[in-house]
Amino acid sequence: MKTALAFILFAATASAEGPRITFTKVFPNSVPAYVEIAVDKDGDAYYNDEPKGENPVKFKIGAADTAAIFELADKLEHFVKPLESGLKVAFMGKKTFKYEDKGASHEATFNYSEDLEAKALLDWFERISETERYLFDLERAVRFDKLGVNDAILRMEAARDQKRLVADEQFLPLLDRIVKSENYMHMARTRAAAITEAIRGKVGQ
Repeated sequence: MKTALAFILFAATASAEGPRITFTKVFPNSVPAYVEIAVDKDGDAYYNDEPKGENPVKFKIGAADTAAIFELADKLEHFVKPLESGLKVAFMGKKTFKYEDKGASHEATFNYSEDLEAKALLDWFERISETERYLFDLERAVRFDKLGVNDAILRMEAARDQKRLVADEQFLPLLDRIVKSENYMHMARTRAAAITEAIRGKVGQ
């Protein structure tokens, strides 16, 4: 799945020296049951939903969003302190924040945290995970279900309207492909064209 997407995503390589924040979530019987996301200080990022995955999806996060993520990590003192609330709550997945910089590494694992900065940082990574799932959904429809493309775009558009997408520029190659091909329904092409215009307008601001 990720190999098929590689050609449409930003090429990125791991930062050899700069800071990196890695988020992992292990939640058996959920979809996905495993998530790993890493973000470097320059915005290079990857997403992987398979343990020991060999083909993580690589993409680029904008400067403002990257700065917001790292600012939260700074406020959390790079995870040197525990984040677990200790409250008796339902299991919501084993989550870990990890901060690496110049050979130093700190991490904190929790099920549920009451820390507001931790909640805000978790939301960033949940939004990134959701973004990649919508991207996979649209990619599958484009390849295998032309009649389902419009529904996939609608789901992606709703998430974007709710500000649940991060680095939505990732969708442009697929949306452009839809716009240019008469193999897809007219309404799907029209909707894809409107979204690409909105994304490019945002990037150009």
